[in-house]
Amino acid sequence: APMPDDYSKVLVDPPKLCYTAREPDAPKMRTATKRDYIDREARDASLGQAGEEFVVHYERWRLISGGYDRLANKVEHVAKTQGDGLGFDVLSFDITGKERLIEVKTTSFGKETPFFITKNEVDLSRSEADHFHLYRLFDFRKEPHLFSFRGTVDNHCHLDPITFHARFS
Repeated sequence: APMPDDYSKVLVDPPKLCYTAREPDAPKMRTATKRDYIDREARDASLGQAGEEFVVHYERWRLISGGYDRLANKVEHVAKTQGDGLGFDVLSFDITGKERLIEVKTTSFGKETPFFITKNEVDLSRSEADHFHLYRLFDFRKEPHLFSFRGTVDNHCHLDPITFHARFS
């Protein structure tokens, strides 16, 4: 994970959600491509973990720079200590001690690059809207920046279902 000298230069404003009319989707052209899914998954996992570690450092810096060392010491990388599946990656706190459940999404591309989010993460953003924060890291490999938003993901992003869970019973 990159370690900037000054974390204060990392935070930027999030993109605005646009409600413009869209043309109907054109029929999809199916083309064959060869992908190395194992390599792709390994790279994505490595990037994701590096982003989560970056956010742990950022959160500790944010709290310490505000004089909240005690809270900074309680920041936890729950995806690492407890595992995936909680719907968030990092447990942090605001200055009153209220929990921040932070889901981290990392890309080495630009600010408005789409990202994948699980049903579990979206559901948590709805049920814990007062505590849920999504941190979006972008340009991660070159010059990392992040923006964040609090609350339900639906209020900040257009959600398109692209995969289905298929079962027989």
